[in-house]
Amino acid sequence: MLSEDADDVVRERAENALLSQSPDAFVAALAGDNPAAQLFRYCGGNLADKPVIAEALVKNSRCPVQFLTPAVKVLPTSAVQELMQDLDRLSSNRTLVAALVQSPSLTADQRQQLEELLANKAASESAFAQAVAQIDVPTEQRVTLLQRLSGLRVVERVQLALKGNREERMALIRDPCKVVQRAVLQSARITDREVETFSSMASLTDEVLRLIATSRNFRRNYSVVINLMNNPKTPLDITLRMLSSITAPDLKKLAANRNISDTLRSAANRLQVQRTQKRE
Repeated sequence: MLSEDADDVVRERAENALLSQSPDAFVAALAGDNPAAQLFRYCGGNLADKPVIAEALVKNSRCPVQFLTPAVKVLPTSAVQELMQDLDRLSSNRTLVAALVQSPSLTADQRQQLEELLANKAASESAFAQAVAQIDVPTEQRVTLLQRLSGLRVVERVQLALKGNREERMALIRDPCKVVQRAVLQSARITDREVETFSSMASLTDEVLRLIATSRNFRRNYSVVINLMNNPKTPLDITLRMLSSITAPDLKKLAANRNISDTLRSAANRLQVQRTQKRE
């Protein structure tokens, strides 16, 4: 605060004192519950090129966006991934997305999602027609939902996926944009029943099923695991890794399921034999 004082002497002494502070001191201050606006201004204007400071700025949800845009350019991969998880923040700020898309730490998939957020193209009615038709609500509600989704830009659909109702999530989980699909699964309002339904839907992309399978929260629900195992669209590497967690009765059913891949069915048969031999 004193570095912005009107008195030249006070300001100069404060600025010199700040130069003697270690980066860790600023990181600790930025991690506080309510850092002063002056702290954000100083760090954003003078220290944002330091990765540890940049990461601390990004982690504080109160940091003004004008100080985030220079910071994201030097974020380490782990911090980029953490920021990518905050779709509410990203979809609310095009400037931040535009800065993040320039980061050299992005994966190809992350870059694609950011580019989707930057796109202004609106959704067509055909993109959701089939999904809406299968939602169990009165016809007039399906028509209204289809009309509401049609014409929404990607960022608007992300916001709806995060904060909308069950029917909207049921339609948006089939959105052609990956970032919208991810937003559905990140919604604080999503229920176990919805995830169970998603995990059993062969009409979803393997990317969505992979996201469900790699979430510890979702995998705690055994029904989700069983649905994924019996879903022919679930990636094989995922199902093979989860096979050992299946109970004996469900393993027997899986081994007899002709809808799944031969590789998974054979692995289920082998595991069934191994378990039987151990009991004997």
